[in-house]
Amino acid sequence: MDFARVFREATPMLMYGMLWTILVSLIGIAIGIVIGLAVCLMKLSKNKVLNAIAGVYIWVIRGTPMLVQAFLIFFGFPQLIQLVFPGFRSDPLTAGIITLSINAGAYLAEVFRGGIQAVPKGQTEAARSLGLSQAQTLMKVVLPQAFKIALPSMVNQFIISVKDTSILSVIGLAEVVNKTKTYVGKSYQFFASYIYVALLYLAVVSLLMVIQMRIEKKLKYEEKKRHRDEH
Repeated sequence: MDFARVFREATPMLMYGMLWTILVSLIGIAIGIVIGLAVCLMKLSKNKVLNAIAGVYIWVIRGTPMLVQAFLIFFGFPQLIQLVFPGFRSDPLTAGIITLSINAGAYLAEVFRGGIQAVPKGQTEAARSLGLSQAQTLMKVVLPQAFKIALPSMVNQFIISVKDTSILSVIGLAEVVNKTKTYVGKSYQFFASYIYVALLYLAVVSLLMVIQMRIEKKLKYEEKKRHRDEH
């Protein structure tokens, strides 16, 4: 359990892995926001087909382990594609981002739905009475408020995504856990190495939690100020 040795030898490798962890998480959550918003609007749509597709997507993704999803995307679907394109190959980075995106998208869809439904109906009615179309009301009135309401939950989902990248080490993604396993395989410093990576995760997640708390505090302050102005 040579902590000094692990810190000295493993730091460059683990920092490189953590960089990839954060980068993949950022890309995954960005794509997940787009997917989540689209699925949310489909779920709220009066079109039964779109509503059903969104419902099945949320049900399947939230009801199955992310590990299984990663294996399907990295190993399973490429095997099907190879029936048409024999030379097709998947890579850990692409498969990892896709897995993280569709997983985050399913959870964010419900977050956005809650945010949209939390916007007072009077806001929508007022916008429509001013002559705005349904689409204009959604884009200019409802969604900006819904995003503000959903922001703390979006940060929370980002925290979850950062931690979930560790699962993607099983498909060879060069994130921090993968790099730690590589180092441990050479040094056999199991305890010190995994304590080190745990502390790295704790540092990153703690920073994100501080950001989340500040956002929540600001939103509560704005809400109290709005109530004071109304009265």
